[in-house]
Amino acid sequence: MIKHIVFDIGMVLLHWDPAIPYRRLIPDETRREWFLANVCTPDWNREQDRGRTWAEAEDALIAQHPDEADLIRAYRRHWPDMLPHIVPGTPQIMEGLIDAGFDVTLLTNFSHETFPIARERFPVLDRARGVTVSGEIGVLKPDRAIYDHHARTFGLEPGATLFFDDSPANVEGAIAAGWQARHFTGAQAMRADLAEAGIALP
Repeated sequence: MIKHIVFDIGMVLLHWDPAIPYRRLIPDETRREWFLANVCTPDWNREQDRGRTWAEAEDALIAQHPDEADLIRAYRRHWPDMLPHIVPGTPQIMEGLIDAGFDVTLLTNFSHETFPIARERFPVLDRARGVTVSGEIGVLKPDRAIYDHHARTFGLEPGATLFFDDSPANVEGAIAAGWQARHFTGAQAMRADLAEAGIALP
């Protein structure tokens, strides 16, 4: 029996696309793709999710790519543009679960400096009972420690916890921690996964 439901945030509740501002800043597609694959890379951004400050991140990257300094700084400056809207359907599912009396929390890989911006822009994030932000504790999914930390913090029974994440690796990490977990592919599939777990929503 499921007692706790945990949602990832990026690409589950909120859409995320770092290319959005760079389509304006670097109109040439080839150059833009090169920049995001070789300079402001996903691995570089991931270290902010682990807790590195944006000032440290910019300084380190500009030292490697001094000619790209303005575009590197633009990543943080235009960060809000990368989070344009909610993922259709899933915030409504989350709120429906909360309104039905289910225990709902959030577990996200997110910079501790940018998460407050997301929280202010999207009040739906405050509907959950609480949230674990990787950048605040210095541990990233799919490290086992972040799932254990979340369970301890919010008093979750791992075997009675159902987790949704868009990353298969993060889903596997949750399963390894004793949780039940599903790979998120869209709101319709999420409803089906919930129904399979015995949770029906209107």
